[in-house]
Amino acid sequence: MKSLEKYQLHNSLGYAPNADRWDDEDSESEQENFKALSREEAHELSIRHGSQPVAWTLWRVLVWQFFAGLLLALGASVLFEANVAWSTLYGAFCTVMPVAIFIRGFGRQQALHQRKGIISAGAAMGSFFVWEFVKIVLTVAMLLAAPRIVVQLNWLALLAGFVVTMKVYWVAALISTGRKSQIKK
Repeated sequence: MKSLEKYQLHNSLGYAPNADRWDDEDSESEQENFKALSREEAHELSIRHGSQPVAWTLWRVLVWQFFAGLLLALGASVLFEANVAWSTLYGAFCTVMPVAIFIRGFGRQQALHQRKGIISAGAAMGSFFVWEFVKIVLTVAMLLAAPRIVVQLNWLALLAGFVVTMKVYWVAALISTGRKSQIKK
């Protein structure tokens, strides 16, 4: 089939204009140029292009969450009574502590799988769901225990600390996206 006919066929079926680049005809020349990277070469390449391991990125987000919650609690202590500041701080803690346990548990599980040579998407997904479930249960338990732990609990302040600290994920995603677009330029 000629290239123009292929292009017209792909367009009529709704495919991308350069979808034909995945054809097997071109793959032989590309396979000759393909070189598998060693672990060290892949790590060096990821450092050179600014990518980081997922665990390091998650710990960095956790630190940002901690400081966001601390800053909010400090602001609440200046503007309001002490019980509002403690409620805000506990709300932030209800986000930060379960996330820290999730990162630690999931990271250790993945490291264990790598040491044993287990390369399975199912195992990674199962581990993710287990640790996500642990995180959710711990968060709910901490929120239910809040009236017993924080004296004169202010639920609105607790909710503010919880939500603001949780939204740091969005800020981290926006910063990460902006950083990647700068690297590609």
